[in-house]
Amino acid sequence: MPDFEIENKYNGLIAGIDEAGRGPWAGPVVAGAVLILNRQLPKELLDGLDDSKKLSAFKREKLCNLLYEQEKCGNVCLALGEASSEEIDRLNILQATFLAMKRAVSSLKIRPEAALVDGNRSPADFPVKTETVVKGDGKSYSIAAASIIAKVYRDHYMAKLAEKYPYYGFEKNAGYGTSLHVQGLKAHGAVKGVHRFSYRPVKELAVK
Repeated sequence: MPDFEIENKYNGLIAGIDEAGRGPWAGPVVAGAVLILNRQLPKELLDGLDDSKKLSAFKREKLCNLLYEQEKCGNVCLALGEASSEEIDRLNILQATFLAMKRAVSSLKIRPEAALVDGNRSPADFPVKTETVVKGDGKSYSIAAASIIAKVYRDHYMAKLAEKYPYYGFEKNAGYGTSLHVQGLKAHGAVKGVHRFSYRPVKELAVK
């Protein structure tokens, strides 16, 4: 379970950074950045924070709401950054993910001393120094919180896209390659500005 052990190695303010949406065939990649300013967060929140992929949609929504409530109280600082499907196609998914992370940390209202980045690679030319943490969303409260706000935001984004493009099941699959998404691509093709044309399944399945 996450804790503050990694954050406690630093004297200043430390942001946790994580992303959502590297694997899907459509939609942006989204990064969350979280600064926990007050370690005295509600027990319900701290007990619930974990890798967003391990949590149900209901639990993620509840924790996300609690995080934004704590931001209003001045106990945390939250920010999001994203890179579009077109940027993913132009840069590749890794570099687009790094771009989303840079945008997220640059959007924080308070500048951190350093950032804990989930994974084993960190962006070059980052606004602050970084430390990578493999499986960090299961080790650090800050990274876990970042994973949750990124995932919830992206899921909402994809659900809105589903209203405009109802053929792909975005409200259920968030852009991942499910059978419904495959059927939609075969029948209706890929959507410019939504689908990632550099991904092989999109290129192979989309109607020419």
